[in-house]
Amino acid sequence: MRNDSPEYLAGLLRELRQLPKETEWVEFKCNIANLEEIGEYISALANSAALSGKANAYLVWGVADETHDVMGTSFRPTQAKKGGEEIENWLLRLLSPRIHFRFMEFAADGKQISMVEIPRAAHQPVQFQGVEYIRVGSYKKRLKDYPEKERELWRIFDVTPFEQQVATERVSGSEVLALLDYPAYFRLLDVPLPEARDGILARLAEDHMIETCQGGQWNILNLGAILFASDLSRFRHLARKAVRVVEYDGEGRVRTKREHQGHMGYAAGFEGLIGFLKGMLPANEVIGGALRKTVPMYPELAIRELVANVIIHQDFRVTGAGPMVEVFDRRLEITNPGRPLMDTRRFLDTPPQSRNEALASFLRRVGICEERGSGVDKVVFQTELYQLPAPLFEVEGGHTRAVLFAHKPFAEMDKADRIRACYLHACLQYVQRKQMTNSTLRDRFGIEEKNRAQVSRLISDAVEAGLIRLYNPESDSRRFASYVPYWA
Repeated sequence: MRNDSPEYLAGLLRELRQLPKETEWVEFKCNIANLEEIGEYISALANSAALSGKANAYLVWGVADETHDVMGTSFRPTQAKKGGEEIENWLLRLLSPRIHFRFMEFAADGKQISMVEIPRAAHQPVQFQGVEYIRVGSYKKRLKDYPEKERELWRIFDVTPFEQQVATERVSGSEVLALLDYPAYFRLLDVPLPEARDGILARLAEDHMIETCQGGQWNILNLGAILFASDLSRFRHLARKAVRVVEYDGEGRVRTKREHQGHMGYAAGFEGLIGFLKGMLPANEVIGGALRKTVPMYPELAIRELVANVIIHQDFRVTGAGPMVEVFDRRLEITNPGRPLMDTRRFLDTPPQSRNEALASFLRRVGICEERGSGVDKVVFQTELYQLPAPLFEVEGGHTRAVLFAHKPFAEMDKADRIRACYLHACLQYVQRKQMTNSTLRDRFGIEEKNRAQVSRLISDAVEAGLIRLYNPESDSRRFASYVPYWA
């Protein structure tokens, strides 16, 4: 059932009215229309939902506070404005972090009801106009005045990873199976699909995709939703986390040729995403002997690893943004929200520190990504095998980006391209317990022995840039010198 259908909204209101009294995560009002107070309530209810272990909190207009009788309301939030601005936009500007609340208007018992559904605070307390609020019983208070609740809230943020937070709560077993692509779960794990529904649910719960809750119902956890959602848009706070693919005409972002917004969970939709990208990407025609053959512009393994990396290492605290793949005529950019947890120059040699370990672990289990610490190694190896320019890893604002470049002859590479390739080649040699030499670097670029002086100049540039150093500084031989990364 759609979560904006009249049936769903009527059922939700019925559940809320059946609560024995006003709780810290539900507030009933009749005609409150003070917009500043609404913002304060959103902050208080979001923080209280986290303390209460609820996925969402609710502010309802049109229900009596004491009796929970349906009274109706004249307040229509979708029509209200603040200084000519729609109140949803106005509230979003003043909330920090921005949370994806939603207003709903519908009829119950023939009377008008308005409601706002508020997701729980996830990684830090929600503020309104710079102030954090909390509910104490049925009262709205400033969080700073209740230090014990503030400490408990931060403890919850520290100990509850994103994957184990609730995406949707109190759904039936049949709704779980409608919301999650459970056949994909069993297919990826290569285990038989249980015949009975209870067996399917038990296995999903065992892998922390879902959990039981009161009344024989289920909570779908973020891990289950983000990996196996049949449609991520049905999990409102995860809808923007679907992978977006944009193809441009040329090398800039002025003309968009086509755009695709994914809708499936990452595990369920991964192979379809890679297949879509392969069909979109151009190929190169090369001549080998007397035959022409077509080869992909970018190695498929490199694409798979980089797409898996942006999925795994994204910062889910960054709202309104998700992984994105941008296809240009001569390059491929893959971006994830969030700054990396380590220096981009150390991506190749250092085991990655993942914000989302349960997500990473499952994707490794089903073979979507490589074992810990080997993914970027393979990306660099593949670009060298294809004799492509070295990949670029960069941080821009609050995002991390990996860039693959189409084939370019050494003569057409600029100095930065060459130095970056030299450094990553030295890193790749080092993690294979070897050292870079003039010979290995010539092989990497496909340069003949007679042009070794050209490569020597490149090595000198990389040393001057502080990215590589002599392996044995005491050796007098420069012709047979070997080099390692600066950190080795």
